[in-house]
Amino acid sequence: MSHSISALTAWLTSYALIGLGAAQMGTAHAADFPLYAITKTITLGSPEKWDFVNYDDVSHRVFVAHETEVTVVDGRSGDIVGHVDVAGANGVAVIPALGKGYAGSRAKKAGIVFDLNTFKILKEVPADSDTDGVIYDPASKRVFIIQGDPHNITAIDPATDTAVATVALDGKPEFATADGAGKLYVAITDKSEVARVDTKSAKEDAAWPVADCVRPHGMAMDRKTRRLFMSCANNTMAIIDADNGRVVTTAAIGKGTDSAAFDTRRKLAFSSNGDGTLSIIREDGPDKFTALGDVPTQILARTMAVDSDSGRVYTVTGEPAKFDPNDTAPHRHIPIQPGSVRLLFVDPAR
Repeated sequence: MSHSISALTAWLTSYALIGLGAAQMGTAHAADFPLYAITKTITLGSPEKWDFVNYDDVSHRVFVAHETEVTVVDGRSGDIVGHVDVAGANGVAVIPALGKGYAGSRAKKAGIVFDLNTFKILKEVPADSDTDGVIYDPASKRVFIIQGDPHNITAIDPATDTAVATVALDGKPEFATADGAGKLYVAITDKSEVARVDTKSAKEDAAWPVADCVRPHGMAMDRKTRRLFMSCANNTMAIIDADNGRVVTTAAIGKGTDSAAFDTRRKLAFSSNGDGTLSIIREDGPDKFTALGDVPTQILARTMAVDSDSGRVYTVTGEPAKFDPNDTAPHRHIPIQPGSVRLLFVDPAR
């Protein structure tokens, strides 16, 4: 490890603390919850950019948006099982029942449809510029491609693989989650809002301000309790009632969040953070949450997916080429060493 990376690690430890949230937010010691640790590292190599991670609990495969492709990894063995050629890859969603996957392509302004078995491209569906997250909604049986700069979402019908609607939004969307009952919840990053979209009419039907959340990025949901988990750039996770937009509580998270996830079996919400931490919040009840602390991962590991069966968290990072200790936003400015991008398996210790 170089001296600069050692300095980086020391500098980042100052952010690896979790604090108290609102009145219903408790804290727990490490002995009260399963610790997590990196158990496997899979080299993905060049290019030196990546975006969202998706886990398919049917095939147990991990789909990593990796700039010029979607890299497909066996989520158990760690073997790389395929590559999908996607220029400017962003989000990924899969529909195992149809044998198809969908990836956003910023370069082509399109949704790329691919075969889940052969990884061959089946079709390019025109979308809009600045594609980002991709979400499948089982209620409407539509795929939604989030598009930041145009402030909209493209809806695709997987039966015909055609764009069937464009959802206009009053702000810049970052990521979204579906409740499985016909609603899509979208983090609006430039307005600190949650927008609710009716997936069948393809129209926004509610928008709720979240005052304590600056530049929201990640969005996850517990469908049973109807709670949203929105990670924010001001080191905060906002926990929101999906039925009325009420902020139930907030919790402190690490620095540089870009993704949130929820483990349905263990009732744990996660934020993956560019400062090299994984923040964990336990849901004790619909209105009671416990901040469990930050688990060390690796610098720049800011996007993730979770396997609720095993509890494994998947996150992607790369080796920083250099580091400026005076940089106040290192996760956005550190260049990556060629060929160093890797997928991390982060497992519960018990």
